[in-house]
Amino acid sequence: MLKQQARLLTGIAITLDLLLVFGSFLTAFYLRHPYLTNRELNDYFWFLLLALPLWFGALYASGIYGSLRTRTIWSFLTALLKAYVIAGCIAAAAIFIFDPHTFSRLLFFWFIVISFVAIATGKLFIRLFLSLIRQRGLNTRDILLVGDGLKAQQMRELIELHACWGMRLVDTITCAGPACNIIDYCKKHTVDEVVFCLPATEMARIEQYVTELDQLGVTSRMVLDLVDFPAHRQEVSLFHDTLPMLSFYAKAFSAPQLLAKRFLDIAGALVGLLFFGLMYPFVALAIKLESPGPIFFGQLRLGEQGRPFRCWKLRSMIVDAEQHKQDLMAHNEMNGQMFKIKDDPRVTRVGRFIRKTSIDEFPQFWNVLKGEMSLVGTRPPTPDEVANYEDWHRKRICIKPGITGLWQVSGRNQIQDFDEVARLDIRYVENWSIWLDIKILFQTLWVVTLGRGAS
Repeated sequence: MLKQQARLLTGIAITLDLLLVFGSFLTAFYLRHPYLTNRELNDYFWFLLLALPLWFGALYASGIYGSLRTRTIWSFLTALLKAYVIAGCIAAAAIFIFDPHTFSRLLFFWFIVISFVAIATGKLFIRLFLSLIRQRGLNTRDILLVGDGLKAQQMRELIELHACWGMRLVDTITCAGPACNIIDYCKKHTVDEVVFCLPATEMARIEQYVTELDQLGVTSRMVLDLVDFPAHRQEVSLFHDTLPMLSFYAKAFSAPQLLAKRFLDIAGALVGLLFFGLMYPFVALAIKLESPGPIFFGQLRLGEQGRPFRCWKLRSMIVDAEQHKQDLMAHNEMNGQMFKIKDDPRVTRVGRFIRKTSIDEFPQFWNVLKGEMSLVGTRPPTPDEVANYEDWHRKRICIKPGITGLWQVSGRNQIQDFDEVARLDIRYVENWSIWLDIKILFQTLWVVTLGRGAS
């Protein structure tokens, strides 16, 4: 019942937010063009069709539709700001691609400001309203806690520390044996929920209590008292709405944020391919004039969980460069499963320029658009490199590789140990957020502009 109510309230919140986004755009339009008619407004209809699902996806991915009662105002505003950075960047890229000349920048600015203020004010008003009615004893849940271990103590401290959540601890029963009076207690007192904080050895007894509490119409919850497994995200769910399943994720990615990451990848890939199309005739001519052979170089690389794909670059070396690689292995400057030479004799003069400016990597935007790579991720390895990995190295290929990443913005020319590269990549995997991606993208622009770290 509570889950159904939560879904209903979430649906209402989403609808209100979309109405606020729509209303904010109309307000911004008439602020910018007070004398225009609805006919001119129709020219911006395409943006509304993009903005509504885009803003919903960004807000959902940032966790805005979680419970307001358990969040601080600062954490909520931070999440909202992240959602707006994501949606704003993608929307700005779409404007640049589809309507770069006539779309009003001032209108876009006012839309961002007005909608942010509207959604933030609405959410904070709802939060304040719910807090006030909970202070009057309404919209609260009376909790009976069963258990006396560490988990029970942590649960009790959390409930007492956060009274604003609307949960009230009515009592604690410290045993689960036959002498316990859980059922009698619930008959004599007001109890909305019973929370069991007991070890797995008590599961049989808990099952009996849950059955009897269900007959009383009282909600039962169990705090899992398991070993602390090394995982970066844990999730309890029903497999096919039937089998309860506890999942331990080796990476910090969640489905909503992955959706936001994919939106960002598509927008970035389209912008990157647009720029690449403009410079291609000049770069292709330069490559052909200096070194006969193909303009593009496609190399077999391994992507997410070792899936093979063809990684594309502009050719920056002589045609038979791969055949000469073994002759140069003695000059490898990297320790471990990577090959790199600062003054590689196979690189052409044009190749040095396009590598220095990272122009050679622009074809990888096609890999991003196809979904084989991401804008930000780990460096895509070759099959030969992965074959020599230690076990802990393989975690760096549990996600899609990226055009840029922590390694690229951490002074890659100064790193000469593959283990350090792997540690940076794994740190990215374990601490990923869409905000981290955006931060790395800006750092990459800065590094490329200054010509640092490129090889």
